[in-house]
Amino acid sequence: MDRQQEFVLRTIEDRDVRFVRLWFTDVTGTLKSVALAPAEVEGAFAEGLGFDGSSIDGYTRIFESDMLLQPDPSTFQILPWRGEDEPTSRMFCDVLTPDGEPSAADPRQVLRRQLSRAADMGFTFYTHPEIEFYLLQSKEPGPDGQPVPVDQAGYFDHEPGGVATDFRRHAVNMLEAIGISVEFSHHESGPGQNEIDLRYADALQTADNIMTFRTVIKEVAQLQGNYATFMPKPFGQHAGSGMHTHFSLFEGDSNAFFEPSAEFHLSTTGRRFIAGLLHHSMEITAITNQFVNSYKRLWGGGEAPSYVSWGHNNRSALVRVPLYKPDKAGSARVEYRGIDASANPYLTYAVLLAAGLKGIEEEYELPEAAAEDISALTSTERRALGHHSLPGTLHDALRIMEESEFVAEVLGETVFENFLRNKRQEWDEYRVEVTPFELQRNLGIL
Repeated sequence: MDRQQEFVLRTIEDRDVRFVRLWFTDVTGTLKSVALAPAEVEGAFAEGLGFDGSSIDGYTRIFESDMLLQPDPSTFQILPWRGEDEPTSRMFCDVLTPDGEPSAADPRQVLRRQLSRAADMGFTFYTHPEIEFYLLQSKEPGPDGQPVPVDQAGYFDHEPGGVATDFRRHAVNMLEAIGISVEFSHHESGPGQNEIDLRYADALQTADNIMTFRTVIKEVAQLQGNYATFMPKPFGQHAGSGMHTHFSLFEGDSNAFFEPSAEFHLSTTGRRFIAGLLHHSMEITAITNQFVNSYKRLWGGGEAPSYVSWGHNNRSALVRVPLYKPDKAGSARVEYRGIDASANPYLTYAVLLAAGLKGIEEEYELPEAAAEDISALTSTERRALGHHSLPGTLHDALRIMEESEFVAEVLGETVFENFLRNKRQEWDEYRVEVTPFELQRNLGIL
């Protein structure tokens, strides 16, 4: 038994932890949980905990249903919202086959594979997400059928004693209590819309943190009598919720994206990484924007990027190179703005890292940076400048993804096929749905 496992067992005993929740995700990033009795944790470390994989979307077929959850002791945390009466903790798990091998269906394992590939190339991959969400009065819509936000505030607005202000303070305190460091929090542009930015961490820890973050945000909202949603576009007339993420590659203590004498202080490695992101962006859009509603955000105005482009501090571009801080060479990074708040973080960071590494390996050439507001250009101007559009619907994104050998290799056959199956089903259900828009527009005149 290693030291981390010993620490977990000792903490469970010292804190009189009553329940240990084992967390993992399905192929779409939905959090799954099983509560383990404290006396069973040592056995789970040694042998794993068996469960029926056929009941989890995208995991296994009914005749291959036996699978194991292997708790990761480094992710052990006490859940502060459960209180002190019956202390509850959680650990993320890796999913194994009955013979102890990593499961090909585990999204966490998909990311682990790409991080191992980066390590073989001498890189450590760090990520810093900016997560947006809406805070609503209730899960139920208002009289007009629309969600009801908790306020009518806007970008960076400060409302002393406001619901969102109190919510963010409570949420940040709870995130810090569970070991997740927060860098910024503020009101976003939409009514009831908020953003909380997590500090840099390695990509696997960040993905675990995002899954925990979503749970904390929903728990705090419920405690305050409200409802939080990470739906990409809950309001047609207001901005959608994204998860812009800053990336950097380090070689030891050195930032591989930084070169002091280069344009924008961006190294050749950084330029090729961005070129990889752009080259494969259309193939991975179904991963970074996995729901029908995601495309209402991409094409519904606001700051969501709709075209394949990059720029220096250009917030209309898909990939942005933020301003360099002269006294902080280690902060050199690139920002990918095409991720929405509901994406599966394990699969998302896996395909983005793989795309960047592919650009480095294949020495992709980076096109000219976009200095203009790309959304304000005409379609003719965009074509002339080479700014191709991202897929316009989930259906379009899936058609591109299913032809991609690159994405199939990164995800592995099991996750690739099950993700496509799940998303095709969502599209099929959506395309036959008669919407209120159709009824309002057509019923009285046709």
